[in-house]
Formats: sequence, C-alpha cells, structure tokens
Amino acid sequence: MNKVLMQGNKVIGEAAIRAGCRFYAGYPITPQNELPEYMAECLRKVEGGVFIQSESEVAAIHMVVGASAAGARSMTSSSSPGISLKQEGISTLAACQLPSVIVNMMRGGPGLGNISPAQGDYFQATRGGGHGDYRVIVLGPATAQELADLTMDAFDLADQYRTPVMILADGMMGQMMEPVVFKEPKPRHYPEGYVMKGCGSGRSKIIRGLILDPLEMEEHNWTLERKFQVIAQQEPRHELYRMEDAELVLVAYGTGARIAKGAIKRLREAGIRAGLFRPITLWPYPMNELRDLAKRIKDFLVFELSTGQMLEDVRLALQGYARIGFHGRPGGVVPTPVELANVVMRQYDRRQGIVEHH
Repeated sequence: MNKVLMQGNKVIGEAAIRAGCRFYAGYPITPQNELPEYMAECLRKVEGGVFIQSESEVAAIHMVVGASAAGARSMTSSSSPGISLKQEGISTLAACQLPSVIVNMMRGGPGLGNISPAQGDYFQATRGGGHGDYRVIVLGPATAQELADLTMDAFDLADQYRTPVMILADGMMGQMMEPVVFKEPKPRHYPEGYVMKGCGSGRSKIIRGLILDPLEMEEHNWTLERKFQVIAQQEPRHELYRMEDAELVLVAYGTGARIAKGAIKRLREAGIRAGLFRPITLWPYPMNELRDLAKRIKDFLVFELSTGQMLEDVRLALQGYARIGFHGRPGGVVPTPVELANVVMRQYDRRQGIVEHH
C-alpha cells in the first residue's frame, strides 16, 4: 500500500469514497471547505456518486436523511455553527435508525466565533446535540492516519448499528499535512430490508420519526436505548501512552492529545512520570478503562481546548477515586507542549498530588 501526503480534510474525503460513500451534501464553512471541494471533484468520478452543494446546512442534513433511507452510504460535513443547524436532521437520523456519517471540524466559539481550532463542541456531540433521547457514536481522531482509518470505521459502525456516527476533529487537524496509508475497506453488509426502493409486490416500507401515540413512542425510545447500551458496552476505544510507570495521567483527545504527548516528554525529562489516556471514542466514553487506572494512580489532569467539557466525563468515570486537575485554552488558542508542561509542573506536587483547579 502506498503512503501519500495529504491534507486532513482531503484525507476524510478520500477515505469516505474508498469506504463506499456515494452521496454527499453540504454547505461551505471554514475550516472544513477542502472536504466538500474534494468530494465535489472526486465523488462525481465514481459510478453512482452524487455531490450536492445544498442551499443551507438544514437542507444538507435532510438530503442525507433521504439518501440514507434509499440505501446510499451518505455523509455531510460542517464546522461548529453549521453542525448546530444540522441537529434536527441528526435527531431524525437517530430516530429513524438511518446510518450516516457527520464530520465536524470544530472552530472557536460560541456563536459564529472564529475559524481557529477548538474543542468546544464536545457537549453537543457526546450528548446527542439535538432534541430527544438519543446518542451519536463520536470518534475523536488525533492524526491524519486516524482521520483515514476512523472515517472508514465510521461507515461500518453506522451500518452495523443503524445510527449516525460523528467524526469530531478541529480546524488544525483539517488543515495539517501528514503521510497516510489508506487501509482496505471492508465489504458493505447492509440488509436490503432496511432500504426503501419502492414496495413492488410486497408490503409498503415506512420509515418515520413521528409517532403520535405516547406508549408507542415510549417503546420506540426504549428500543433505541437498548441499542445505545449495546454500543456503550461494545465500542469504547482508547490509547495509552507512556503509562507503564506513570504516576500522573494526562487525559486529552484530538489535537489536545498531540500537545499532551509533547508535554509528557518534557515532564519526564523533569522527573515527573507522566502518561496519557486518550479516548478515541468520545461516545461511548471509555469509562471503565479510565476507572481501572485509578486503582493504581491517584493523580489525573484533564487538558482540553475548551473551558472543561470532557472534564465532566472524567469526573463521572473516576467518581472521587482520584484527584483531578484541569487546564483549558478555549476560543481557538492552541498552547504549546512547553506551556502545558509548565502548567502541570505548577499543579503537580509529589507529596500532595493535584489540587482541583479551574
């Protein structure tokens, strides 16, 4: 397999096409515009490929609803404010159990914010984001190689669980250039019974999210919840880095984890045995895997490019069994590994551990 140098946004586009994506609808917004540009150029060259620049983000996500119902592997992408506009459609995809892939290249916010990389959409992504009782599988890549691998995995997970899957990255990851090797995609296995192709001589197929009877709606909610519980048990992913002798654990994801790895090198040079716990699935969050570390390590520090959103999942996982510190840089500010290392050294005390910090 050949290694190629590609920009992050384009890596997602190429991986999606190789994975069998045949429908893309989206609306321009920085810093993810290279992705729809790539799909516009390349998807039309593939048999059955359809690219639509929609009139709005709301239109784009509902086009994905229709294409997914018709059986196409479908994708849309945007950045923070655009993803907010797509929430009704994402809720519809979850309610109707339609597989799809949604890409969010996060930017600084809230509001229109700026176009610098940030991680302030964690709550929106991991808590569903839209209305009603539902979840979305959320993948948090940290490298261009993971952008490729997890994009392919996203389509497989979407089909397997008949649910939307979100790739949550940021503007830095979308713009950076790194070498990538594209793996062989898995053959698609998606039952024809879930695809609307016209009733023919059989019974009509109906896909609906509007269920007016409360008891029927309740049972539908519990059906979805049972599926989400299976996902929570089966799909958590994480990475451990320099954890073999760690006495302090940094918890970070995405671009933040890349910075943390650089900080860990400096901390170890200063005599602090630091390691990294990196969640790859942001939902389902690898709660048990993180909690297991607290059996032997009592000092944790959460680092995010936000005011502290993943911090809440870390608190839920550790449940008072360890000391938790925090350092965040919101609004599009990207600190250096040296800055993070200095913060950790100020907060960390070998005798007293980490003091909760906000």
